Amino acid sequence: MMARRGVLALLLGLPALAALAYSGGRAPFLTPPPPSGPLNVFHLGHSLVGADMPYMLQQLAGKGHGYNSQIGSGTTMRQHWEPGERIRDFSKVNHAPAYRDAREGIGSGEYDAVVLTSMVELKDAIRWHKSPKYFRRWADLARGGNPETRVYLYETWHWLDDPDGWMERVAADLDPLWLGQLIKPDTRRNPDRPAYLIPGGQALAAVARAAEAGELEGVSRREELFGRDPEGNQDPIHFGELGAYVIALTHYAVLYQKPPMGLPHELRLRDGSVAQAFSASDAVKVQDIVWQVVTGLARTGVQS
Repeated sequence: MMARRGVLALLLGLPALAALAYSGGRAPFLTPPPPSGPLNVFHLGHSLVGADMPYMLQQLAGKGHGYNSQIGSGTTMRQHWEPGERIRDFSKVNHAPAYRDAREGIGSGEYDAVVLTSMVELKDAIRWHKSPKYFRRWADLARGGNPETRVYLYETWHWLDDPDGWMERVAADLDPLWLGQLIKPDTRRNPDRPAYLIPGGQALAAVARAAEAGELEGVSRREELFGRDPEGNQDPIHFGELGAYVIALTHYAVLYQKPPMGLPHELRLRDGSVAQAFSASDAVKVQDIVWQVVTGLARTGVQS
């Protein structure tokens, strides 16, 4: 265990390792049985879900994996829930065949997994937009539709130029906010059907840390995992195609409880175009990093 945590310290950084220790390490009761086949998944969220990442996940999972989504721009769980709330860019980002009305879909009982996420700034989402309350409502809707549906919280990240530091925020927010405010209260209410963590922010930060430590041949800066606007300027929060791949791998590892090593690294975007890809050697390293992150956090429900 100590050797394992030594590896995690390098990947996650000491603050996140401290958060892992504070959360109690591995909790056996959180480990569900692995899925027996392909999954049908509903993604509820915003632009840090996007159109390409779920499509990449479908390619990684292979034949039989299905998904639907309802997303917006900077959208809160409350905005998705309340009929009178406006969802910014709704008509721009929700299209068939991926789009399905969230209330109808999540309550239908047709999904093996429902993946929820919160807008960031996360502190504001909790304080002003009642994210814990609406996480509970969406989770209860999913479980009410089908008691076998598993509920997941997709942890994201803050702006690259955050004054408190991007990696520092990723590490510091995990236990008190993502886990403490959203997942843990739900687990206390549903100890036999807890919500699980998809540690997107932790995985992205671990890959960025490896790149900046010179461990990847083709990527050396965290900014290379993020996108650019139409004018070519750096996007400070939305993942680029490399970042989308990291997040798709993380979803795969948690949802399927399988190591992502050996999965394809050359994928397509939702519009059919070829996605930017890590080199074959870098993809192997990225897949291993993602697996170490996923298996190093008890709340993912995944054992190594």
